[in-house]
Amino acid sequence: MTDRVTKSDAEWRAELDPETYRVTRQAGTERPFSHPGFPAVPGYYECVCCGARLFDGDAKFESHCGWPSFSKPGGAIDEHRDASHGMIRTEVRCHRCDAHLGHVFPDGPPPTGLRYCINGVALRFVPD
Repeated sequence: MTDRVTKSDAEWRAELDPETYRVTRQAGTERPFSHPGFPAVPGYYECVCCGARLFDGDAKFESHCGWPSFSKPGGAIDEHRDASHGMIRTEVRCHRCDAHLGHVFPDGPPPTGLRYCINGVALRFVPD
């Protein structure tokens, strides 16, 4: 699934609920611990906007930060420098539709040492 998905702002607004639109299309952040979570069964996580596969379920871990966390990407992820809010971070976006997903930090578990801190509203779980 490598075809780019490009839609107008009006199309995204019509397809997404207001919170998902704010997070994915306007680089927002959901409140910590506000997402109900995902089932603990085998599967993977895809972009809620375009269906691109993003993370494998076995890369998910409990970081207690308030957002779903993954130790490595399992699909269509792009990383970009983010200098907003007076700090330098690495933003994570969907490669296929450019949806804002969250940020990646260097404080995750071995072997990668990375924590992909992702907004739950940007993800859809697909069971195996």
